[in-house]
Amino acid sequence: MPDVIADLTLVNAQSIAERVSMSAAIAELQRVLRAGFDPEGDLPRGILDVPNGQLLLMPAAVDGAVGQKFATVAPGNPALGLERIQAVYILLDGTTLAPTAILDGTALTSLRTPAVSIASVDLLARPDAGDVVIFGTGPQAVRHVEALQAIRPLRTVRLIGRDPDRAAAAVEESRAFAPDAEITVGTPDAVRTADLIVCATTASDPLFPSDQVREDATIVAIGSHEPQKAELDPALVGRSQVVVESLRVATSEAGDVIRAIAAGALAEADLVTMHDLFTGAVPPATDRPRIVKTCGMGWQDLAVARLAV
Repeated sequence: MPDVIADLTLVNAQSIAERVSMSAAIAELQRVLRAGFDPEGDLPRGILDVPNGQLLLMPAAVDGAVGQKFATVAPGNPALGLERIQAVYILLDGTTLAPTAILDGTALTSLRTPAVSIASVDLLARPDAGDVVIFGTGPQAVRHVEALQAIRPLRTVRLIGRDPDRAAAAVEESRAFAPDAEITVGTPDAVRTADLIVCATTASDPLFPSDQVREDATIVAIGSHEPQKAELDPALVGRSQVVVESLRVATSEAGDVIRAIAAGALAEADLVTMHDLFTGAVPPATDRPRIVKTCGMGWQDLAVARLAV
């Protein structure tokens, strides 16, 4: 029998960073969506509860390519100095379905998550948007600074977190990605002057009230795929244009959407999918806030993984 393992290409975190820039990841996701791919048809992922978190199985088949991510979500990991989300990714031959490469799925997730949200923000945010507030101080908070800088020259960045030391560390890390921006630890009231707001937390309840958000602001919510958690005020979701990956995912996993619908602030028919946005079926709103709510889907990992191999 052939030695399958010996024939596999192994792509570690450093190789992913060297081979795929944030700009390239954003551009590739935009290309896939503009080419007409509809995430509504993406293969469903499995989410299984285990004693210390969750196991996620995320298959995908797009443009003749096939892949599968095996991911874990362990809420207690940050206290141990470990990533909350960890993963391995297996890329398969599209014809034979034989494994061809194994990638560091943790690094892949860290890259594709901000690339996905910012791919849509690029279409929704004002051309001169550059004042940012980020709730969260973990890896995704920092990587969203990198992703936003890839599409807009940032002026100010305020990072908000419960732990002062972690917030200060996130500020220092972020300065490498946006050296010309004024980056500091912030407070929630900074939302009032922000035109870009990122929510990258594990919060179960809204982080700020709707009336603090400007009409021309663009908001990203990526903190959770759990239906019982919501980072955004239902009133804010209801008064905004809400862009989601797919209706199926948004109405089953996106707590921000589910809670707003339950409160009567939003109807499922009001949701705009990424397919709608990128094919021009629905134009970006200009008269109200814009929200990008993502939960993570397999096609996104596959699109970026192909760039790395």
